[in-house]
Amino acid sequence: MSLLKKLAGQTALYGLSSMIGRAINFLLVPVYTALLLPAEYGIVTELYAYAAFFNILYLLGMETTYFRFANKEGADEPHIFNHVNTQVLFGSFIISAIIFLATPAIAAHLSSGNAQKTAADFSAYIYYVVLILFTDAALSIAFARLRMKNKAFWFASVKLMNIGVTVLLNVILLWGIPLLLVSDSVSQSTKEFILNWYDPDDLVSYIFLSNLIANLLQLPFLLKAFTGFKFVWDKYLYKPMLVYALPLMVMGMAGMINEMLDRLILRELLPDDFYPGSSKLHALGVYGACYKLSMFMTLAIQAFRYAAEPFFFSRASDKNSPQLFADIMKWFVLVCLLILIVVSLNLEWIKHFLNERYWEGLGIVPVLLLANLFLGVYYNLAIWFKLTDKTYWGIYISLFGATVTIAGNIVLIPVLGYMGAAYVTLFCYASMAICSYVLGNKYYPIPYQTVKIVIWIISAAALICLLRYVQVAESMINLLINNLIILIWLGVIFLIEKRTNRSKAS
Repeated sequence: MSLLKKLAGQTALYGLSSMIGRAINFLLVPVYTALLLPAEYGIVTELYAYAAFFNILYLLGMETTYFRFANKEGADEPHIFNHVNTQVLFGSFIISAIIFLATPAIAAHLSSGNAQKTAADFSAYIYYVVLILFTDAALSIAFARLRMKNKAFWFASVKLMNIGVTVLLNVILLWGIPLLLVSDSVSQSTKEFILNWYDPDDLVSYIFLSNLIANLLQLPFLLKAFTGFKFVWDKYLYKPMLVYALPLMVMGMAGMINEMLDRLILRELLPDDFYPGSSKLHALGVYGACYKLSMFMTLAIQAFRYAAEPFFFSRASDKNSPQLFADIMKWFVLVCLLILIVVSLNLEWIKHFLNERYWEGLGIVPVLLLANLFLGVYYNLAIWFKLTDKTYWGIYISLFGATVTIAGNIVLIPVLGYMGAAYVTLFCYASMAICSYVLGNKYYPIPYQTVKIVIWIISAAALICLLRYVQVAESMINLLINNLIILIWLGVIFLIEKRTNRSKAS
């Protein structure tokens, strides 16, 4: 029991830093959308999508590989740490050098058709992103070492400091300094001094710069984790580590395709003038900003995963665990459906979280919320291959999802624009959940209340379609009616559940 409590405590600390990071990133969206044009936010969206993919290449699955090899019986942890760190640093340096050399060509391609930003601007953004990726990778194994040595508090503290610095710098560089430049209380000489190093017409740069500075400021707090580090290349470790890490990298890349590919290729697949009067980067910026509103569901699912995964494993040997897992799934889906309905039917006031320039893309929000609900269902269903040691099925299902994502985006984006990308995300996660459900019934049957859950999902989707597209009164009255109907829907479900449980008891 004490070990489980310790695990739960560490999970809470690791989860806290991750959750707060996501939440803060979400809360920065109003700042970005208020200050940046959609085309400018499209640049941020696109380059961070590229960064997400390259982050996997930079790390090569070495974090998990370090855990695996350092925990083997008789392992020389300092030697393994040195080798893994050397491998990550060397690989990151090579990849960074290649991107640096290719930056002029990449920037020329990305800036084509952009009236606001030049190739030189894009080159600067790419250099920032590469340096962010390099610093992330350079510190990743040190963070892994903190986790392995159970330094959860120190790990979370450094991560939270990084988040705090990022937010502070964003506020200062994007908001504070521009206010100083237009303030009558600031002298002209001070303004001229600021303008020597600050460009108020290029706020995009300062988003990346904030991230980079925050990354660099982590280093002094991680020096202890680097104790004893020296560059080591062990030819006997290299091959087995690579064999272990490559499947992890493939799985990570497949997962990233499912999560980020739409923002990476939307601009490439969108026909010219698909949105009259708007550039492709404008469309990408709108999509990226509205996508953030699905974060309500993402945060709930992430919180559940941190709490549920250790719980599932601790209960695996219990003979009643299948029924318990089924009950957890039922209530998980109900909570997620409540988030789906509440957010979707209250978009009339939630939309003010974004600048009105971005409201044209709000139609994707209910679709992406439902998509993320299915992703949460998949995470729940995935317990079968984790408990039966058939984790290779996770790779197969992720690759299947990636195939759906690639093919779906190629077909639907040219026809439906960013709505097509949203629908593909829904198809991808729903198909992954269905695959996992079918396979789970074969290898680890769990008595999920499938019919009931499907009815709940259909009823929720029908309510959203009906109430979002059938307006019976002015805006405020519509919101009141919508929320009253949500309460009635929820009340009916609880009433049916209560009667069902009573009949079972009798």
